[in-house]
Amino acid sequence: MSRFVFVTGGVVSSLGKGISAASLGAILEARGLTISMVKLDPYINVDPGTMSPFQHGEVFVTQDGTETDLDLGHYERFVRTITGRHSNFTTGRIYERVIAKERRGDYLGATVQVIPHITDEIKRSIKLGANEADVCMVEIGGTVGDIESLPFLEAIRQLSVELGRSNCVFMHLTLVPVVGSLESGEIKTKPTQHSVKELRGIGIQPDVLLCRCKHPLPEEQRRKIALFTNVEERAVISALDADDIYKIPQLLKDQGLDDIVVSKLGLSVPPTDLAEWRQVVAAKANPDGQVDIAMVGKYVQSRDSYISLNEALVHGGLKTRTRVNIHYIESTDLEQHGTHALQRMDAILVPGGFGERGVEGKIAAVRHARENGIPYLGLCLGMQIAVIEYGRNVLGLADANSTEFNRATPHPVIAMITEWQDGVHGSQRRDDRSNLGGTMRLGAQEVLLGAGTRARELWGRDAIFERHRHRYEFNNGYLDRYRQAGMQFAGFSRDELVEIVELPAHPWFMATQFHPEFTSTPRDGHPLFTGFIRAARAHRAAQLPAAAGA
Repeated sequence: MSRFVFVTGGVVSSLGKGISAASLGAILEARGLTISMVKLDPYINVDPGTMSPFQHGEVFVTQDGTETDLDLGHYERFVRTITGRHSNFTTGRIYERVIAKERRGDYLGATVQVIPHITDEIKRSIKLGANEADVCMVEIGGTVGDIESLPFLEAIRQLSVELGRSNCVFMHLTLVPVVGSLESGEIKTKPTQHSVKELRGIGIQPDVLLCRCKHPLPEEQRRKIALFTNVEERAVISALDADDIYKIPQLLKDQGLDDIVVSKLGLSVPPTDLAEWRQVVAAKANPDGQVDIAMVGKYVQSRDSYISLNEALVHGGLKTRTRVNIHYIESTDLEQHGTHALQRMDAILVPGGFGERGVEGKIAAVRHARENGIPYLGLCLGMQIAVIEYGRNVLGLADANSTEFNRATPHPVIAMITEWQDGVHGSQRRDDRSNLGGTMRLGAQEVLLGAGTRARELWGRDAIFERHRHRYEFNNGYLDRYRQAGMQFAGFSRDELVEIVELPAHPWFMATQFHPEFTSTPRDGHPLFTGFIRAARAHRAAQLPAAAGA
């Protein structure tokens, strides 16, 4: 039977529950345990697929094609377990399932209520997510005291009674602020006391407190927190602000968090081996070069919108001992002010996105990279933009465009595909009137790489599996014209959809229809980002003699 660690948060939101849960999962995995990760989200959306990146941040796509919360990206970067459709449940999904059962008559005429029907469905979902792993980490989104999260908290309280307290650990993350300056200010434990009081009022006594703070908590404050919250003093852990999130497993291990959890769960496991994480931290702290990357996007005001991509670039830097300086450039600024912001950049990246806003600025960025020999990487929309730019400025296809942006374009080089095969759902169909939720090509699908291409060289094999999230594809009616104009199609899906384009005459120009950032991890990296950072370093080195002679 799986054991469970339930992670809750209090005082304020965005304290780092996802990173904390993932870090503890990484430590327990390093002790030889199998780990599963589950995120429970209180919002009523069925999934985050149609939510604004400005409000919610990135939508992370799992291998099986589920659109999930961005915390699942943290999980997969820290723990080798692959997440899926049983790893993220929202209030909307829970209620959707309960209402469907009620309509079928599954409840035999009973009055359907939050308790027991909603809480039973939550418990069933948690057990599905556990998937018989040794330990299942369950993160409850939101903050204790929010009305939205009450059914989830009640469900985990019930689960701890049913499974036995020796099979469950409650870990609560709170804020310990300093009033006044850091040097002479006063550490305030009252918010933590009140947060735990709120949790205990629901019927949950935390076993571990992670106290978010700037500096390690002094013994006096730790004793005070332990006394007023009924938590062992050794289990009052300082969750320190870190300049590198990949230091957090070691920081928590040094305070004995894993020993506490292992002891409370009655597990007999070998000591922790965090050698891989120490190597990651050392590589990041000791670069032997640096590059400046321009990320030209339309959601750059919110860093969480591109969190997996940011981390994937960092991972490319780890594999090449390079400090990656990411310069976020709003694509609409390029439309208004030209491409001056791209000067002196070592590489240019155009990420995914939806909608027409900022598209012309992205096209200008691609043209700047192509004409000036600057390494370019386009992802999803970034590939579609590269195709549009090449069509307009190399093939001479006036007004070439995507039907997403202009249905009346005379040259629809990017268009919606209406039928496709999905590895999870089988044959699917869509049109421009389909619901937005769940009508995209989603999840890991096979990509066949062409011989003699840069893609084949980077990945080192003939076929790869990468994750997708898009509705529009390259229009194969234009294949021959693009090939004759010098564009190389380096990868195709099994059903002959274009997956990768390259420009052999360019120093380094690649664009993919899929999202490689979703499978990049700090320990393993990703060949595409490693190659991109190497190309940026080579471009930077080539510019140094010219700059010296100027």
